[in-house]
Amino acid sequence: MLRSRFDRSRNFSDITEAISAQRRALELTPPGHFLLPGRLSDLGNSLNARFQSTGDLSDITEAIATQEKAVKLTPDSDSSLPWRLSNLGIALILRFERTGDLSDSSRAISALELARDMIPVGHPSLPSLLSNLGRTLEIHFDRTWDPSDLAKCISARQKVVELTPEDDEEMPSLLLDLGATFRRRFEQVGNPTDSDEAITLQLKAVELTPEGHAGLPHRLDAVGNALSARFDMTRERSYIDAAISKQQKAVKLTPRNDPSLPGRLINLGTSFMRRFELTKSPSDIDSAIAAQTKAVELSPKDPLLSTMLGNLAVSLMCRFEQTGSASDLAAAEAAHQRSVDLIPDGHGTQFALLRNIANASYIRFNKSGDSRDLEKCISQYESAATCRVGTPYLKLKVAARWARLLRRHCPHSPQILPAFDMALGFVALIAGLEQTVKGRYTRLQSDSGIALEAAAAACSLDRPDKALEFLEQGRCLVWSQLNNLRTPLDELRIVDSSLADRVADISKQLENTGSSRATPHISMSLSERIALEDESQSHLKLAQQWDDLLQTARAIPGFENFLKPSPSSALLRHLPHAGPIVVINVDEGRCDAIALLAGRTEPLQIPLPNFSLDKAKKHRTDLKILLRSGGLRAREGGASRVPEDVVQRVLCSLWNDVVKPILDALAFSVHVPPRIWWCPTGAMSFLPLHAAGIYAESKSESILDYAVSSYTPTVTAISNRVKNHRAIDESVSGLFITNQPNAPGASSIPGTTQEVQSIHSMARENGTRVLKLEGGDVTAGDCLMHMENYSSVHLACHASQDAADPLQSRFLLHNGSLDLATILQSNLKNADLAFLSACQTSTGEEKLSDEAVHLAAGMLAAGYRRVVATMWSIGDQPAQEVASSFYKYLWSHSDGNRDDGFDGTRSAYALHHAVQQLQHRLDNSESSLLTWVPYVHFGY
Repeated sequence: MLRSRFDRSRNFSDITEAISAQRRALELTPPGHFLLPGRLSDLGNSLNARFQSTGDLSDITEAIATQEKAVKLTPDSDSSLPWRLSNLGIALILRFERTGDLSDSSRAISALELARDMIPVGHPSLPSLLSNLGRTLEIHFDRTWDPSDLAKCISARQKVVELTPEDDEEMPSLLLDLGATFRRRFEQVGNPTDSDEAITLQLKAVELTPEGHAGLPHRLDAVGNALSARFDMTRERSYIDAAISKQQKAVKLTPRNDPSLPGRLINLGTSFMRRFELTKSPSDIDSAIAAQTKAVELSPKDPLLSTMLGNLAVSLMCRFEQTGSASDLAAAEAAHQRSVDLIPDGHGTQFALLRNIANASYIRFNKSGDSRDLEKCISQYESAATCRVGTPYLKLKVAARWARLLRRHCPHSPQILPAFDMALGFVALIAGLEQTVKGRYTRLQSDSGIALEAAAAACSLDRPDKALEFLEQGRCLVWSQLNNLRTPLDELRIVDSSLADRVADISKQLENTGSSRATPHISMSLSERIALEDESQSHLKLAQQWDDLLQTARAIPGFENFLKPSPSSALLRHLPHAGPIVVINVDEGRCDAIALLAGRTEPLQIPLPNFSLDKAKKHRTDLKILLRSGGLRAREGGASRVPEDVVQRVLCSLWNDVVKPILDALAFSVHVPPRIWWCPTGAMSFLPLHAAGIYAESKSESILDYAVSSYTPTVTAISNRVKNHRAIDESVSGLFITNQPNAPGASSIPGTTQEVQSIHSMARENGTRVLKLEGGDVTAGDCLMHMENYSSVHLACHASQDAADPLQSRFLLHNGSLDLATILQSNLKNADLAFLSACQTSTGEEKLSDEAVHLAAGMLAAGYRRVVATMWSIGDQPAQEVASSFYKYLWSHSDGNRDDGFDGTRSAYALHHAVQQLQHRLDNSESSLLTWVPYVHFGY
């Protein structure tokens, strides 16, 4: 009763007397008495209450010990056990908030999760416990940045909302908390669906709050924050205008003496600053500074004062940059210094402060030209990138800024390469987070180009080995992660077979869950979204187990780099003897080729001074416009109404400026053509290097005269094939053929029928094990089964590519479709050749140019050693001719494998031959070039 009165009156003598009475009660309770656990728990709760008033650590430490004893003395069958576990969890999280000891928050989560699992479904107190669990997970996330904490928090809060009647007075607060968690995940990962969910939930919370309610300002502010965060990602003006409107109303409704007012002013100032970045309107920056200044004035002892001062300093520096006002500069520097003095090392605001000081120093450098300002700027960016706090996405931004400033202003600095190395580490981490949380790659669109910048910087420093490592580390992350999950474990199995089995098991589970998850959308019911979050949590647990297994493996001598990007020296040890791999990097400052040849211990750097990023982009744009205007959107269409000289000019430029200088440096001559593997980056990925040449009546010279071209998404893809080469199982060696001339929703491609019949006849004449199924005779499931039972496949059908979610790219069948996610889950360990006689199966996505998000790369990732594909649409008749010539060549140049088997080893030569056959039948007109140029070979 004393404690109840204390809860109302906050009279300190009440809680002290309560604790004294409870101690006396415990003294009078004999050991083993059935009431002892309850009395211990009651004392712990009172100690919690006094700690929250006084902050005395001895109280909360005693409370935890008391609650632990209460839990220990409570039988498992006692219905009170969940509540005592809950009390223990609450005490632990209270101490964590004071001391920051992660073991306390981890133990709190364990206690609350155990309590949750003990409470029967439908118990009226379950929502309260779930709320405590959600809050504890959110607090833990603030220190760990572990995405699984947010996923669990969302799941707990979703279930609280589901269990609470909509007319409950607590519903607006519950919706607000759930929305805030979705917003935090959006800020960490960038999934727009999370932002939509946050905004929708918090708008509903405001809608359920009557005018005049004390909680309305807080809820308006929360909606404003969600809208402002969405603007920061999308730069859509409507979001920031709506955010400012909500936050202005929140500030207006907040009493001047309310302790929440400074925080709301800061949020309003941040939104004005964000709009200023878009509009450059003086009124926006003035409003930002006015709001932030008022917040500082109202908060002389606020724990967030350092953050407020940092934000104010940023705004003042922005206005200084615009107006040159000396008073703004002086005020900004004073605010920054006060902010620095207020925070300890490792504080949650340290990252933002260091970044803001770096930004301010660079603004000052641009005004003053003083090298000391530049040095301070670079130093602060380095400190921000390496500090212990900050989201991976924000740390990527500062690491990239650090690297770029060094490259621009200190081009010979030894810190350039380490800075880019750090930035690329964050790129890989973000890609992992995006794939883990949602299987999509939103932020790769803006970040993957860093690898190209890093490689160009390394080439400027005559470090082609480092350039190669940067490109392998920072490109094709979509497929690299999948390949990591599919990497053979033979070497690890020799050392620790149990560990290898566990790695294989978890990798398979990750691969299957990652490729099968649905994408969340706002129209889903709450129960559907809860189920999706539960699935996401399961995936996150697997991801954590995967990380733990990698750490265990890397602790074994000789396995320090297990499943890490291969160093240059390792790649050079496993190169094909048939010809070089040539990586081409194009950046704003320079263009280089890096050639890798078997037997050489160092990469060969070949500068390409006559080519540039602008040229690559122009060629890409010209081809894109040409292909659209020429009607080359589907297989049944051929080249028609083609403008003059576009293809000729592109191929000539590629020959003169890129390919011929590379061949000269490699001393290629016109004899028996060797293989050459092209590994283009960025805008180069869209250009037909395999067809580069001069095609004129008077003079004709091209790459086809010198080499047999193939492409590879990465050097690692070829290096791994060389390193792990093994024969195809003879029992599955053979060819599965299917055509789908009339898939629903796609145009008719009748020529595929004759194409597969011709191939089938040739296969039977050559004694090859072959299966042909046409149209509706095969389902997606049948198709997959036959792909497992036949080493090679010929798919004559339409295809659809999904750049945003590559695993949803698919082949269109009469009976449904076959997507990459499904193919990747199958057992294709004996996959050899995939001939994709479909439209645009190697066409990339401009926004993800370094991710090779096309079906050809996807089939390589699924296990096929080599893939024949097309860069753009192909005509029905030429498609039949190329396929026929291709297979005739393969069967006439058999390497003598099993009589009824099928071997795709010479597929690159076969395609080279078939394309030349078609080329020789045609002239050198634009239409003719568009007919044969699209055919490409990928892989080994």
